[in-house]
Amino acid sequence: MRTVLASLIGLLFFHSTVISQAPIKTSVTDIYHSLQKLNFLGTALYIAAHPDDENTRLISYLSNEVKAQTGYLSLTRGDGGQNLIGPELRELLGTLRTQELLAARRIDGGEQFFTRANDFGYSKHPNETLKIWDKEAVLNDVVWIIRNFKPDVIINRFDHRSPGTTHGHHTSSAMLSVEAFDLANDPSVFPNQLESTEVWQPKRLFFNTSWWFYGSEDKFLKANKSNMLSLDVGVYYPLKGLSNNEIAALASSQHLCQGFGRLSNRGSEKEYLEVLKGNTPKDPTNVFEGIDTSWSRIEGGEAVGEILYALEKEFDFTNPAKHLPALLKAHKAIQELKDEHWKSLKTKALENIILDINGLYLEASATAPHMYPGGNLPINIEVLNRSSNAVTLKSISIANGQEENKNIVLKENNKESFQMNLDIPKNTPYTTPYWLTEKGSIGMYTVKDQDLIGRPESPAAFEVTFELTPNGYPIRIKKPVVYRYSKPDKGELYQDFVVLPKASASIKDKVLIFPNDQPKLIPVTIKAHKDNLKGEIQLHYGKGWQVDKEVQFFNIEKKGDQTTISFQLSPPTEEDESYVSPIIKVNGEEISKELIEISYDHIPKQRVLLPTETKVVRINIDKAGEHIGYIVGAGDDIPESLEQIGYKVHKIDPLTIKSRTLSQFDAVVVGIRAYNVNADLKFKQPYLMDYVKEGGNLIVQYNTVDRSGKGIENLAPYPLSLSRDRVTEENSAVEILAKNHPVVTTPNIITAKDFDGWVQERGLYFPHQWSNEFTPILSMHDQGEEALKGSLLVAPFGKGYYMYTGLSFFRELPAGVPGAFKLFANMLSLDKEKNNKKNP
Repeated sequence: MRTVLASLIGLLFFHSTVISQAPIKTSVTDIYHSLQKLNFLGTALYIAAHPDDENTRLISYLSNEVKAQTGYLSLTRGDGGQNLIGPELRELLGTLRTQELLAARRIDGGEQFFTRANDFGYSKHPNETLKIWDKEAVLNDVVWIIRNFKPDVIINRFDHRSPGTTHGHHTSSAMLSVEAFDLANDPSVFPNQLESTEVWQPKRLFFNTSWWFYGSEDKFLKANKSNMLSLDVGVYYPLKGLSNNEIAALASSQHLCQGFGRLSNRGSEKEYLEVLKGNTPKDPTNVFEGIDTSWSRIEGGEAVGEILYALEKEFDFTNPAKHLPALLKAHKAIQELKDEHWKSLKTKALENIILDINGLYLEASATAPHMYPGGNLPINIEVLNRSSNAVTLKSISIANGQEENKNIVLKENNKESFQMNLDIPKNTPYTTPYWLTEKGSIGMYTVKDQDLIGRPESPAAFEVTFELTPNGYPIRIKKPVVYRYSKPDKGELYQDFVVLPKASASIKDKVLIFPNDQPKLIPVTIKAHKDNLKGEIQLHYGKGWQVDKEVQFFNIEKKGDQTTISFQLSPPTEEDESYVSPIIKVNGEEISKELIEISYDHIPKQRVLLPTETKVVRINIDKAGEHIGYIVGAGDDIPESLEQIGYKVHKIDPLTIKSRTLSQFDAVVVGIRAYNVNADLKFKQPYLMDYVKEGGNLIVQYNTVDRSGKGIENLAPYPLSLSRDRVTEENSAVEILAKNHPVVTTPNIITAKDFDGWVQERGLYFPHQWSNEFTPILSMHDQGEEALKGSLLVAPFGKGYYMYTGLSFFRELPAGVPGAFKLFANMLSLDKEKNNKKNP
C-alpha cells in the first residue's frame, strides 16, 4: 500500500506545496501529465464545510481527466469533531485535519483553501451557524478566494435551499457560495480586497446532487434531470495504471482521524451536477462547455499555445530533455502576456516542467530542524543537472538577503554541493499555524494579514532562490529550507525547518480541579531549544490563588533536553475559576508558549505553538464511593477528570467482565459510543444488569444511531429507544423536572446555574422513547424547538440504579465545568450511603 501510494503521489501532484514532504521523483508520464494541464486554461472550485465533505471522485476527475486547475474550499478545518487516531482535539485537531486534506489533495491533484470559520460543533440550522461564524466575515473570505483563484465553475457539495434538514454548516457553505457567486464581480463589495486582487465573475454554479438528497435511489431515478449534467467519473487512466475511482478512494482515505480509510473500487460511476446559475451546457458531460479553456482565452496566448500544443503532440517520452528550447521559447512568450493571473500561474507550472525534463535537483537542507530568532546555522545546498543540456548555476540567495554568485556550469550528473550560513533575524516570527497566532472566538479565527486568508498552511520559514540559465535563458526557482535526516527503522525523512523560541513550557494537565482547600503541585516542564539555556520561571495566577515560590531558576545544558519545576498552588476558600500560566525569562525575553508536536506517518510532522495555560477550578463538591469502573468507548478524558475529584478509576476491558467481577466497584461508567465501537460489549450485558440488580450504579453515556434511526438493542433493563435528538446550543435553558430526585439533591444540590459555562453543546443522541420505570430528570431545547426530556434518565433496577445520559460530559468534565462535575458526582453517588462497597 505504501509503495502504491508513494508512486501515485508522484504521478499526480509532484510539485507539492507542503514544505516538509520529501522531494517527489517525477517520471516521464508525470511530465507529460503536467504538460497537458499546462495547456488547459480552466478552473473549478468545489465548496463545502468540513474536511471529508469534499467529493474526491469529482475533484480527481476534474484535475486528472479534464486537466482543470481544481480547488477545494473547506469553510472550516474540522476543529469541532472527534479524533479516532490520537488525543488531538479543537485547534490541534483542526491542524491535523488540515494536513489530512493536503495529503488528499496531493493524491487527487487538487488545491486546498480555507476560510477563517471555526468548526464550533454540530449546528442544526444555518441561522445559528452564520450568527456564530460572523456571516459577513466568512462571506468576505469566500469572495476573496473566488477573486484570487478565479474559478470558471463553482460546485457546491450541499443544497442551499434546504435549511434545517442537515448540519447547519453544510447548508451555510452552499448559501455563502450562492451569494458570493454574484458578489465577487461587484467592485462595491469588500472594496478593500481590490487593493491586491480584482473582481471576478464565475460562469456557472452547480449543486453536486445525488439520490441521497432525494431520499432514495428510486425517487432520484424518476427525477427530472434536464437541468443536470451527468459525468462518468469512473474513467481509467492508462498512463497511471489506475482508475479515477481508485485515486479518489486513496485520497479520501487520508482522513484517518475520522475513520475514512476505505476500499477502492473500479468501473463506471456517475456524478450529477444541477445547474444553479449560468447557462446550462449543451454537452451534458462537460462542465466547461462553451468556456474557452485554450490559450486563446487570453490576449497574446495564441503564440504560447502554438508552441505548447505542438510540444504536447510531439512529446518524446524517451528523451524529454530535447524539448528544452521549445519550453524556454514558451516561457519567454508567457512573460509578455498582459493577464497577470494566468502569467503567474503558468510561469510557475512551466518552470517546474523545465526542472523535470532536465532532471534538475535543487535542495536547501538545514543542519538542524529548528533555530531561534537571533541564531544562525549552516544550510547544505545540493544542485544536480541530470541531462546533457547546458545549465549554469548563476547564484544562490536566501530570503534574508544573503547571496552568493556561483557561475558554475552544471555538468551532466555531477553533483555540486555548497554550504551557506543562515542568520535568523531577531524579529523573525515563530513558526506555527498562522490562524492560531492570535486568540479567536468560538466561531472565528483571527487572521489580520489579508494575504494569508484562504491559505491552507503557513508559508515556509525561509526560502532559497536558485538563479539558473538553461541554454543561457535566466529563470529563478525558489525552494523552501527543509530538514533532511534518517532513522534506522524508517530511512530518509524530511520535515520543515521552523523557527522556535529559545525555550517552551508546558503543564500536562490543562484543567486542574480543587475539590477542597488543599494545595496541589503544578509541575511545569521547560524544554530547551538552544544549548546552555539559563533563565527563570514564574507562575502567573489569578486573585485569591497563592504559590509557594514566586520565581525559580533553571539551567539546561543541551537543546532538546528538559527539566521540570514544580510550584505549589493553593486555592481560595470560595468557588472560583481562573488560569495559571508559566512565564519563562531568558536574557530579558519573556516566553509563554507551549510547543506541541503532531506526528503521524500519513502527514508531515507539525509543530504548534500555543499559549501555555491551565484552567484551575475551585469547587465545593461532595461525593460518595471511591472506586469507579470505567468501560472505555470511543475514547475520552472522563477517567482522568474523575480522578481529580478524588475517585480511583479502574479501566475495564469488556472481555474481562464475568459474573460478579463488577461488584467491587461503587459505580460503573460506560464510555461514549462504547456499544458502537465494541461489538463484544453486548454479550456482557447480562453481567452489567446483574451488577445493577445487586445494588450497583451503572451510567451509560451516549451511543449513536444510524441514519435509519436504528440504535442499540437491549441497551437497558427496560424499553429505551435512542434517537438523533440533540441540543446544540450550549447556553440553552435547562429545566430541572425531577426537583426532588436524589440525583439533583444529594450530595450536591443542582440548580439551573450549574448548567452555565457548558461548552460546544448540551448533549446528543437523546432517547426519545422510554418506559415508565425511567424518570426524566431534565428538560432542554434549542431555540424554536420542542423541549427534549431524554438527556438524563434514571431507573431503579433491583437494588441499584441504571442511568442513561446523552449529556456531553465527555466535553464538560475535561473543560472543567463545575456544574457538570457536581451532577456527575451525584450520579456516581446515588444511594451510596445505603450501599457500602468493598474496595478492590
